[in-house]
Amino acid sequence: MDRRSFLKAGVAAGSVAAAGGLSAPAYSQAANRTLRFVPQANLANFDPIWGTQYVVRNASVLVWDTLYGFDEKLEPQRQMVEGEEVSADGKTWTFKLREGLRFHDGEPVRARDVVASINRWMPRDPMGQLLRAINVELSAVDDRTFRWVLSAPFTKMKMALGKNATPMCFIMPERIASRFDSFTQINEYVGSGPMRFVRNEWVPGARAVFQRFDQYVPRNEPASWLAGGKRMMVDRVEWVIMPDPATAAAALQNGEIDWWENPITDLVPVLRRNRNIAVDIADPLGNIGSFRMNHLHAPFNNVKVRQAVMTALSQQDYMTALVGSDQNLWKVMGGFFTPGTPLYTEEGGEMMKAANMERGRQMLRESGYAGEPVVCLVAQDQPITKAQGDVTADLLKRLGMNVEYVATDWGTVGQRRAMKNPPGQGGWGMFHTWHAGADAINPVLYNAVRANGDGAWFGWPTVPAVEAEVPNWLAATTLEQERAAIGRLNRAAVENVVYCPTGFFLGYQAWRRNVSGIVKGPIPFAWGVSKS
Repeated sequence: MDRRSFLKAGVAAGSVAAAGGLSAPAYSQAANRTLRFVPQANLANFDPIWGTQYVVRNASVLVWDTLYGFDEKLEPQRQMVEGEEVSADGKTWTFKLREGLRFHDGEPVRARDVVASINRWMPRDPMGQLLRAINVELSAVDDRTFRWVLSAPFTKMKMALGKNATPMCFIMPERIASRFDSFTQINEYVGSGPMRFVRNEWVPGARAVFQRFDQYVPRNEPASWLAGGKRMMVDRVEWVIMPDPATAAAALQNGEIDWWENPITDLVPVLRRNRNIAVDIADPLGNIGSFRMNHLHAPFNNVKVRQAVMTALSQQDYMTALVGSDQNLWKVMGGFFTPGTPLYTEEGGEMMKAANMERGRQMLRESGYAGEPVVCLVAQDQPITKAQGDVTADLLKRLGMNVEYVATDWGTVGQRRAMKNPPGQGGWGMFHTWHAGADAINPVLYNAVRANGDGAWFGWPTVPAVEAEVPNWLAATTLEQERAAIGRLNRAAVENVVYCPTGFFLGYQAWRRNVSGIVKGPIPFAWGVSKS
């Protein structure tokens, strides 16, 4: 029996077992005020600035608010901010906060909290790093006003403060933001968002709970992604951790859970046959699979080794393993940016689409590769990473590399990938992840394509030719100029193999039909979602 048949049989059996052994929840008024949600992975840590895992970001948008927020058109709109003024020379921004903003501990949100939060965020974020480089003074004027003086204009300010790409600029109390630098995890989870985190019910690996914050004052505008009025229609959101897809599918069919963030493609036909369940594409902008290499240590500190891997890599193999044979759900890429968006280009991308194992083997021999082990961190509790990891283990062995396959969980990957130690001393050689299409539409949102050494994302690539095009893109005044800069950036990123995209793919989400208000997007937005 193949994997897909086994999973489908397991789901059917699981549904029967669940129906006979567990009682479905009684749909009382209290039950209808609790939304039970299965996230993509375990919430192993909960600091939205320290790391960049989407699962942490997705929980964080419930708890912490932002100054601006991207809407469904990917345009930043005011959120915590009531208004802003920009000086004639573009170098001074003055912001005023909305009235009535309050933290979950009862304290009002003050300008000094914003200043401390921005200072904690800047070192970890690509756009924050750009702002930090031109920062003259960031200060609180009064409780509701803060001013940012820069040495040069920065036209993308609202984008920086409102983007959904990780790490987002979340606002937390000064006493927390100033006590923990951006490289140290916080241990107190106080925000001003629509939900408060119920820490005493947090059981990593099992459950995380969020309770509606009664003092939250939503904006008057209709909700649109991270913008507008974030009105909670339920009192309680319970994240139920279910790493096994068959178990999650059975629980959804039995009514034990209400919403599943990322059902695997193999199980979608089974779910669609259930009249009580709705299934749809989660985000039309899709995702980019990622084979991320450590540029600091052998063997991937050698660009010729990275080029050999990219040449041998078959995106079709990865996408088939991850999504299946339906080519409406995936495509091979010759570029790093989101297909179908204005800046997508395949300039210089021939190597990305080569899929030539023999040529890759020859290139590896010519690289001087000396048999160093490749420590592959592969999260088994995340279907996206596990499917890619299984393909990679086979790919690297066939290529002639020494593979050390570390089967672990997504939380551990998140911890270990931040370490710069050599692979034999607790470090790593490669790991798999994915990048939401909404985060990969331009180079200042897209941390994975940046190559500024210590300031870069995990793997820490240093490629001056890539970085040179970022200010060129920022300075562009026409779409043609933007595309020219991105074309040069794409070519340099391919030649130096900043990382290996494994293909573009769409994912699903599934929910019970008594749940309404679910929207498509890169984040499972809980506001506006209700149960009947």
